[in-house]
Amino acid sequence: MSQTFASLRIFNYRLWFAGALVSNIGTWMQRVAQDWLVLTVLSDNSGFAVGVTTALQFAPFLLLSAWAGVVADRVDHRKLLIATQAGQGVLGLALGVMTLAGHVRLEHVYVFALLLGIVSAFDGPARQTFVSDLVPPASLPNAVGLNSASFNAARLIGPGLAGILITVIGSGWVFIANAVSYGATILALLLMRSAELERQERARRGRGQLREGVRYVRRRPDIVVILVVVGVISAFGLNFQMTSALMAATAFDKGAGAYGLVGSIIAVGSLSGALLAARRKQPRLRLVVGSAFAFGVSATLMSVAPTYPIYLVTCVPVGFTALTMLTSANATVQTTTSPRMRGRVMALYMMVLLGATPIGSPLVGWIGEHAGPRWSIGVGALSALAISVGAAAWVVRDSRLTVSYQPSRPFVRVRYPTPDERDRETRAQAAEDILAQQLEDRSAQP
Repeated sequence: MSQTFASLRIFNYRLWFAGALVSNIGTWMQRVAQDWLVLTVLSDNSGFAVGVTTALQFAPFLLLSAWAGVVADRVDHRKLLIATQAGQGVLGLALGVMTLAGHVRLEHVYVFALLLGIVSAFDGPARQTFVSDLVPPASLPNAVGLNSASFNAARLIGPGLAGILITVIGSGWVFIANAVSYGATILALLLMRSAELERQERARRGRGQLREGVRYVRRRPDIVVILVVVGVISAFGLNFQMTSALMAATAFDKGAGAYGLVGSIIAVGSLSGALLAARRKQPRLRLVVGSAFAFGVSATLMSVAPTYPIYLVTCVPVGFTALTMLTSANATVQTTTSPRMRGRVMALYMMVLLGATPIGSPLVGWIGEHAGPRWSIGVGALSALAISVGAAAWVVRDSRLTVSYQPSRPFVRVRYPTPDERDRETRAQAAEDILAQQLEDRSAQP
């Protein structure tokens, strides 16, 4: 088996990969069906209504992810994931039944989107950190890349399949199919060999654990830069479901099938980026920043595509650069974070990645509705270019790289701090802060 698929040698990871693939296909089908239902059935091509739906679905990540990270650091990841997957399945089933019965209204979709977001907020950190339970530390970057490949393979299949099913049998049955797909992940989790799971250090119960996670991130400027880049681009540039619906329905006067095809074409690029990411042994901050800039360039070209076929062509580099950025960011954060803090740090990452969407999506939807669908893409492209240039300037000025020169090849060596070195620096800084606070408290006493 090649290096790209190395983690699939591990039995538990193979189960997880297969179950997640089926579930992710259902998730992408529901996302497409939900946005199309809101845009064409429950509203009059209202980009704002789609934006509100998206915002409600992702707002809980902004409000709850930090606490969900504390839970993920304390409890058994597998048990938590079984509960969250079952919850999402029940919500998909209920929305499907209401849609098939003809009783669904726009406000109902808003409520279901919010409830799904609440469950997903607790599912996200556990799902992200569960990978480290399945593979040894050396295989973590590969497993993260394969997770992204699974997600984007589903994205390649799901939207196109949803477009066909919406046309043939309607959105309601798509929601039902998504509900059934969660059973694949639950079955995979139940069949795993407990003795082969990697044992991770768990956080002890106590006060101040949320603040501890925030302090840890504040002392890691490299993670802060990643969070800022991912947050800005997520808010304004990764609203593909909404912008694709607007472009298909209004710019090119296409139907549900063409809308679903756009998502699948974006996934072609995303899947390519994920498979390349799986080959990298150690992602770097500069790759995150560089791919963010490339995303801005690609999205600019997408926004000015004059015809539907050219628009589809531009979807490939957009998907490739977006996925390269996200996978590199995810793997960099996970592999450089202390295991006992990983759940909380990844929760903050998920909070920024998905919680930024409710901030940006209504604005992007409003821009698409009033300034035209091309500007709904253009605002994300300009934001990506601006934040990547700013992040690059920080990396050049403040990163802790050690550069050495030598007369033979390689003429220049660049050394990055190791995860252990970063962790020692963070712990040392935390000890200094605690000591300073104790001295301050003593001096304040009479």
